[in-house]
Amino acid sequence: MTSVIDPSLRIALASDALATAGGAGGAENVLVAMKSLFPEAPVYTTVYNPEKMPECMASWDIRTSFIQDLPAGKTKYQMYLPLMPTAIEQLDFEAYDLVISGHHSVIKGIVTRPDALHLCYCYSPMRYAWDLYHRYLNAAEVKGWQKPIIPWLMNYIRLWDASSANRVDVFVAISHHVQKRITKFYRRESTVIYPPVATERFTPNGQKDDGFYLMVGRLVGYKRHDLAVAAFNQNGRPLVIIGDGPERTKLEPLAAANIKFLGRQPESVVQDHLQRCRGFIFPGEEDFGIAPVEAMAAGRPVVAFARGGATETVVEGRTGVFFREATAQSLNQALERLEATSWQSGVISEHARQFSQERFLQEFAQIVETSLQIHNTPSTIRQLVP
Repeated sequence: MTSVIDPSLRIALASDALATAGGAGGAENVLVAMKSLFPEAPVYTTVYNPEKMPECMASWDIRTSFIQDLPAGKTKYQMYLPLMPTAIEQLDFEAYDLVISGHHSVIKGIVTRPDALHLCYCYSPMRYAWDLYHRYLNAAEVKGWQKPIIPWLMNYIRLWDASSANRVDVFVAISHHVQKRITKFYRRESTVIYPPVATERFTPNGQKDDGFYLMVGRLVGYKRHDLAVAAFNQNGRPLVIIGDGPERTKLEPLAAANIKFLGRQPESVVQDHLQRCRGFIFPGEEDFGIAPVEAMAAGRPVVAFARGGATETVVEGRTGVFFREATAQSLNQALERLEATSWQSGVISEHARQFSQERFLQEFAQIVETSLQIHNTPSTIRQLVP
């Protein structure tokens, strides 16, 4: 699918930090898809680290905030959180008729012209300020001297985050799970458009597998790799973990010999493991979860925690199984149910196709067109579907 855009409609894209230590994830993949709809649009962000991002971004017009030039700005930008609201408010969007932001931290707080349309594709209200605040506050990586400071800082951040939601004209949520949180924390309505998943890259291998279970994603606390490690330490089944992040140094020494950490791997290796695994382990509560949809596109069943976005993508007994308590015992009981079920890889794969990239591009282009019309902004976007 392509779009024809009148050059007179001035468009910009905006993203939270393009520098995540664990490498590109779902938000970055969505940005790449958006850029295909609006190839001439510059991309504004807080910081950009090309070493951590997809190669295609190297040719983009990426414009960063002053955080980029601060000491360790590209690698330890999180320590500049108190400066982030000011940093993104200083990004100049005066020239643009349409600004599309991809938000999970601060970027939706940008300032646009009164007559411009600001459409926010919301991955999540700021997790560490709202629903995961106490979990982050008590995380192992939080230093003792930081704990008395964080509550005061987060009080300011929450006030700014809630008030800056009023700068958005149209909210689009990545799942109904996120939609509910937008309503609760921002008191705003939103439309749900699931993010794009490259389902076409995967072909089911039927009943063939190499007997191992798989996890793919950044090794950060809320993804609950610790829960999977504890469960597989008990059950002794082979588990392969692909991805990197701050949790790896803590978890790897705790893992038994049946658990292998492969670190970051190229897409070809990830795809190969998804095709060959017996099942995919997804123990965290996430806003959507692209990796389990990729596993299902490859025809593999998923063991998922029964909260968050997974409840919108995994069908119990048809494409996977749920565990309802965040314990190793509950996960292992779900694993036993997966082992006892005869799965049809073709049915699982077909279910995943509804989350394809083509579907996302069509739905997103449509909501942009509709929003421009409602807000009386001149639009000449016309979809051309082959």
